Amino acid sequence: MTLTKKELIGQFSNGGQEWRPRGEPEEVRVHDFMDKTLGKAIPYGVYDLNENEGWVSVGIDHDTARFAVQAITRWWHKMGAKRHPRARELLIMADGGGSNGSRCRLWKVALQDLADRVGMPIHVCHFPPGTSKWNKIEHRMFCHITQNWRGRPLISHEVIVNLIAAVTTRTGLKIRAELDRGTYPSGIKVTEAQFQTLRLKPQALHGDWNYALLPKRKLKWSSYFHASP
Repeated sequence: MTLTKKELIGQFSNGGQEWRPRGEPEEVRVHDFMDKTLGKAIPYGVYDLNENEGWVSVGIDHDTARFAVQAITRWWHKMGAKRHPRARELLIMADGGGSNGSRCRLWKVALQDLADRVGMPIHVCHFPPGTSKWNKIEHRMFCHITQNWRGRPLISHEVIVNLIAAVTTRTGLKIRAELDRGTYPSGIKVTEAQFQTLRLKPQALHGDWNYALLPKRKLKWSSYFHASP
């Protein structure tokens, strides 16, 4: 999974070049000050490596661990479970920092909630510091999203969602996108008592980067997918 940089909504300049009729350039604002009415967009994506399919939740509130796990949850219920009906566990390849960082306690708490809901183990492998560009989602999904909206002002959340969903490649990449209007308060602290309730199983090799959240009830399904923020 991955989180791209936050995008300002409005008639703002967007890098890149796009064909326009001669004498009809796209007018944009001179300064990039956030429009408090329109706000910003926070794209968070999940990429299924085997199926070459992706999911992107476009948030409008805060980039938090709860938002990240909600995006994974939406991917599972709307795409993953149908593609992998016999799955027995999930494997998440994530960046080492940000809302899904290896040191973020709320990220692990939210994943425990997801593991309990779907009834299967969730394995997490974080990329080491400075190696997030190794993540396949950067080269196989988000680069194409960025290319698809180059040179175009992102004037609304709907425009962003539609541009993401319209991405296709010669290799058959398909992406579903959806606006997440939920609120995700920042600054939530996880107490030591809460953290100790997790069924967290570190792996022998770099257990701080590689671990599993085990469900507190019987297993149901699962799937392996690639992801990053």
